[in-house]
Amino acid sequence: MTDSKYFTTTKKGEIFELKAELNSDKKEKKKEAVKKVIASMTVGKDVSALFPDVVNCMQTDNLELKKLVYLYLMNYAKSQPDMAIMAVNTFVKDCEDPNPLIRALAVRTMGCIRVDKITEYLCEPLRKCLKDEDPYVRKTAAVCVAKLHDINAQLVEDQGFLDTLKDLISDSNPMVVANAVAALSEIAESHPSSNLLDLNPQSINKLLTALNECTEWGQIFILDCLANYTPKDDREAQSICERVTPRLSHANSAVVLSAVKVLMKFMEMLSKDLDYYGTLLKKLAPPLVTLLSAEPELQYVALRNINLIVQKRPEILKHEMKVFFVKYNDPIYVKLEKLDIMIRLASQANIAQVLAELKEYATEVDVDFVRKAVRAIGRCAIKVEQSAERCVSTLLDLIQTKVNYVVQEAIVVIKDIFRKYPNKYESVIATLCENLDSLDEPEARAAMIWIVGEYAERIDNADELLESFLEGFHDESTQVQLQLLTGIVKLFLKKPTETQELVQQVLSLATQDSDNPDLRDRGYIYWRLLSTDPVAAKEVVLAEKPLISEETDLIEPTLLDELICYIGTLASVYHKPPSAFVEGGRGVVHKSLPPRTASSESAESPETAPAGAPPGEQPDVIPAQGDLLGDLLNLDLGPPVSGPPLTTSSVQMGAVDLLGGGLDSLIGGTNFVAPPTAAVPASLGAPIGSGLSDLFDLTSGVGTLSGSYVAPKAVWLPAMKAKGLEISGTFTRQVGSISMDLQLTNKALQVMTDFAIQFNRNSFGLAPAAPLQVHAPLSPNQTVEISLPLSTVGSVMKMEPLNNLQVAVKNNIDVFYFSTLYPLHILFVEDGKMDRQMFLATWKDIPNENEAQFQIRDCPLNAEAVSSKLQSSNIFTVAKRNVEGQDMLYQSLKLTNGIWVLAELRIQPGNPSCTLSLKCRAPEVSQHVYQAYETILKN
Repeated sequence: MTDSKYFTTTKKGEIFELKAELNSDKKEKKKEAVKKVIASMTVGKDVSALFPDVVNCMQTDNLELKKLVYLYLMNYAKSQPDMAIMAVNTFVKDCEDPNPLIRALAVRTMGCIRVDKITEYLCEPLRKCLKDEDPYVRKTAAVCVAKLHDINAQLVEDQGFLDTLKDLISDSNPMVVANAVAALSEIAESHPSSNLLDLNPQSINKLLTALNECTEWGQIFILDCLANYTPKDDREAQSICERVTPRLSHANSAVVLSAVKVLMKFMEMLSKDLDYYGTLLKKLAPPLVTLLSAEPELQYVALRNINLIVQKRPEILKHEMKVFFVKYNDPIYVKLEKLDIMIRLASQANIAQVLAELKEYATEVDVDFVRKAVRAIGRCAIKVEQSAERCVSTLLDLIQTKVNYVVQEAIVVIKDIFRKYPNKYESVIATLCENLDSLDEPEARAAMIWIVGEYAERIDNADELLESFLEGFHDESTQVQLQLLTGIVKLFLKKPTETQELVQQVLSLATQDSDNPDLRDRGYIYWRLLSTDPVAAKEVVLAEKPLISEETDLIEPTLLDELICYIGTLASVYHKPPSAFVEGGRGVVHKSLPPRTASSESAESPETAPAGAPPGEQPDVIPAQGDLLGDLLNLDLGPPVSGPPLTTSSVQMGAVDLLGGGLDSLIGGTNFVAPPTAAVPASLGAPIGSGLSDLFDLTSGVGTLSGSYVAPKAVWLPAMKAKGLEISGTFTRQVGSISMDLQLTNKALQVMTDFAIQFNRNSFGLAPAAPLQVHAPLSPNQTVEISLPLSTVGSVMKMEPLNNLQVAVKNNIDVFYFSTLYPLHILFVEDGKMDRQMFLATWKDIPNENEAQFQIRDCPLNAEAVSSKLQSSNIFTVAKRNVEGQDMLYQSLKLTNGIWVLAELRIQPGNPSCTLSLKCRAPEVSQHVYQAYETILKN
């Protein structure tokens, strides 16, 4: 009879009976009783009352009974911590049992009992098991260390378990090595700053040796660990790749994807001229293709990962188009994903095949799939110019089918084709106009209106067509209303005499009868333009439009690089970095691909451009609608409008949370990964060698005129992340004015022009006070230095950290984003000296809990030197006295938004450390003021 009988009992009052059975002398009866207890526990009955009786059954040699008791213990130890201590003795005894299975079972269970009182008793048995002669016990103990670290990290560090774990990486048994790596990786994730997995060529060699012999999950742990290592040069990268490549033929798809991740990462460091590079590309294709013969759920995960790989290196799968052709029995989610990859791989060589397939798909029964297939035909036309004509004729054939949703999708994509190839395919407009009445979806109606407005001069009855839409203006969606307004204004500018009434009608509908602010604003702009300057209106509304890019849904390059580091994880399925969906951010470390080595060419090499892109030109990334980054792109990056200076009262941080609200809403979007600000050196600011300073010759040998400390320039935006534009910079304050000193270097192969800059809202309202002026085009390998004056009257929003500044820089190639930390002392104003009485009164008035104390070490200056050094950065000494041999300096400073900070600096002659106490109504600035003190005094 099976164990299912234990789950069928319905007796009342069985606890008492179980108690008696558990204390029985007969071993079999005891075992039966424990099974019944476990069964009751599994179905949710409370059997915690039997705790002492079950624990008594631990004293047995029967492994099955012992496992059951340990299972019970794990479940109830948390609710009965005092009783659980009774079991400790048995654990300690079991850890010395001659049977390795029992030793391992004891150490595993100890790790699962999450009770603080017990943890200290575990240390000795765990230490013995980590050095046990049996590898099974050692591998179990390694995982136990990670569990114990989760309960009490300090204890694990004090007991030296981490060092023992590191020693296990050199163990002779591959499974022990794999578990040690898994445990260390787990611990390192919760402490990103600790350098636990100190990987070096020797330890990597040991891991690669173990890789061949351990189980599949062990291999995954080791491969994931290898992916976090950065080889010192391309030769080491190649040797690791050679030893990882055999894993590509593993039966487990998780091992294959982990191996692909390691190879994709290390390929960054290999030169494309190497024969090995070509061999590796060829080796990567078959395993990826094999993944597509698994069941649909695995196929989907594989396809999402392949989507990333194809965007990064389309050449890997360029000859494998056929495996992405849709099968009739594929689930819809697999079909849609395959379709996406087909378009990414479409090129001149295979376009005929692709189009034949897509045309077939457009006659399927699944509506979502048909829509995507029709859209795909349009995307192929935009991507592969030679195929545009065939795509357009295919779309026209589909329109002739008169299937409503096919016609609507076709019209939407034909609009994009018109934008990519102006004055080429307009002969089809007549066919489109015939289908006007069948359009009922907002996107299709908006596309049709755009076509009629844009080509009004070629359509005889354009006014009638647009008038037909006007009749139900208020029932239309916003998208259609906005398009209709623009379309009629275009029509009026082309045929002013015939359409005056129509334009009057739409303008009054948009401005007087509508409650949508976007529509109203656009209506008013058009109205004023038309009434004041029709010539300007024509230039604005009928301006030549830029050609649209061939790939509209590429992932932004920095995000793509990060996602490549997460191949085979949930991030690669969501196409979002872990920070976007992991709550609390524990263990979320931003990863990026290793920089290319000197021997390999720059990242801008033509071969990395996706198929169909002309060499040397990276496709533009058009953000999805509603993507906040996209909204930032559309901001006017012209000179900022200077507003009235802010009054102190409106920004008194203590009274109101002036810094409230999160900036992430504007720039954070889920796809935005600001570069980690930690990369900026602590010494922020820089010597000036350009701009205004040269005019006044402020750098004649000694530094700036006011003497305010300026740190050396740091690289804020590496060329790798900005299509060849490198930006270095620092911040300065001179004679009351703040500036950002920038150095722009063009490391691309094309000339850069049309520079502009914009700041995101930030804690102190920093904003450019003038446009970014680069007077001549920036040629390849040229560097220009610019001093950009800043004001502090921009929009204010609290940042994390407080001195974080997010910047968008635009040029003729793209818009790029970076964030940097500005030193707070650039915001210390010149009138920051308080009189003594005021200082005393304010010091008493600020509550004591707002006081923060800091130690400034390694500062051997005397009080006089400290005072004059700080005064040059607008930190003023109000009073000075000597108490018991200590010099006390009382100082004040004022920030640009009117916040006062009071300081007491204690200096003991002969002691290189001094104590700084800060008081302020906005205590969040204290930490940053302390950093400013450190920076100024140590430089």
